[in-house]
Amino acid sequence: AMNKTLIIDGHPNKESFNDALTKAYIKGAENADAEIKVITIRELLFDSNLAIGYEKNAVPDFDIVEAQEKIKWADHLFWIHPVWWGGLPAITKAFIDRVFLPGFGIKSRGKSVAIDNLSTQKTAHIITTLDQPSWYYWLVYGKPSVNQLKESTLEFCGMKPVKVTYVGPIKKAKESCINKWLTQVEQMGMKHA
Repeated sequence: AMNKTLIIDGHPNKESFNDALTKAYIKGAENADAEIKVITIRELLFDSNLAIGYEKNAVPDFDIVEAQEKIKWADHLFWIHPVWWGGLPAITKAFIDRVFLPGFGIKSRGKSVAIDNLSTQKTAHIITTLDQPSWYYWLVYGKPSVNQLKESTLEFCGMKPVKVTYVGPIKKAKESCINKWLTQVEQMGMKHA
């Protein structure tokens, strides 16, 4: 069966290195004839503020419903985002808040704490770009964005394995480094497909 891959680009700026990495991954996946769909979070229209919390059922915006459909469709989710202030960019976090609603990523059973994972057949890979060495992000800061997206969101919804690749430091990176990263990500696209 062909691997259905969904690419989720979480960088707010189109002119970013994340955009180049996303294009490299797509190129690799297309070369491998994968079935792919893309979500570019910055292009979606949705209310980022979950004003009523998770108590009542919020009516999802059209773009959010469409994103949920794409996530349901996919076998493999490929996330790409920068680390800002140790975490996810605001739009990426808002997207997660709005998409992974009760009954979508997880389903609670009545009053019990037990949840049925709705995503157990899916795998994921996160590429995160940093302006600091990845060991420093791990050691000194405890990699908060990864804990949030990998452990508290994707694995919590039953996806596994969830791999993480750190790319950086981006700042002052030599062109040879940049090209190496782009090639690596293109090869990932081919491999996962």
